[in-house]
Amino acid sequence: MTKFKEKFMHGVFLFCACVSILAVLLICVFLFANGIPAMKEIGLFDFLMGRQWKPNNNIYGILPMILGSIYVTAGAIVIGVPIGILVAVFMTRFCPKWLYKILKPAVDLLAGIPSVVYGFFGLMVIVPLIRDLFGGSGTSMLAASIVLGIMILPTIISVSESAIRAVPESYYEGSLALGASHERSVFRVVLPAAASGVMAGVILGVGRAIGETMAVIMVAGNQAALPRGLFSGVRTMTANIVLEMGYAADLHREALIATAVVLFVFILIINVSFSVLKRRSENK
Repeated sequence: MTKFKEKFMHGVFLFCACVSILAVLLICVFLFANGIPAMKEIGLFDFLMGRQWKPNNNIYGILPMILGSIYVTAGAIVIGVPIGILVAVFMTRFCPKWLYKILKPAVDLLAGIPSVVYGFFGLMVIVPLIRDLFGGSGTSMLAASIVLGIMILPTIISVSESAIRAVPESYYEGSLALGASHERSVFRVVLPAAASGVMAGVILGVGRAIGETMAVIMVAGNQAALPRGLFSGVRTMTANIVLEMGYAADLHREALIATAVVLFVFILIINVSFSVLKRRSENK
């Protein structure tokens, strides 16, 4: 009976894995089958490097959206990654037990808040604050970066905390035995030992940042033009798809699917780059 249960569960796990792989393959086939013909008709260079997006004139250039996605994601990384890692270190090695009982549920609660609530918070709090401090409309690249930086915090904190706690205690104790201080042992021994797990948390956070739509639409300004600075409005690739897919048809619709192809390739490049960096760090 035990062998039967093991074989049955093995079959269930194998089936689930095959379904996951099949789902990814179907998504890839759909995207490339519908997006590549549009790129050929528009012209790959004109599509990727075009500075104007005017569907009414059959002009489809997504360079402003590509740069908008890159800049907003980079801003979210600058804001969210250092804070997330430092909070994870604090929770694992410096946080009192009574405070941890409050901080841990708060981080978990952040992960469960819908993106539209983050967007509403950004629209009601961050956008007016930027407008009062720096002028302009307030809906800008900076506002989108701050909102996304907050949104990726729970992912980075949770994964990084688990990775740091998985480091054997002997690493920390050995460092103390050699004369290192508590802080030096944590940041020079424990944290580097958990680097692969921390990197995984960063990758997941970046994936959420670049794929986020609703919150970005509410605070980014949604201007299909080349970004001119931190306080100018931007439109990301995800926002471009959501804003126009409802009424798009023919070449316009195919161009939006082609935008999804570019976004898919962009995320793939990011994941591969992080994997290469992770392997190099582990080999050193």
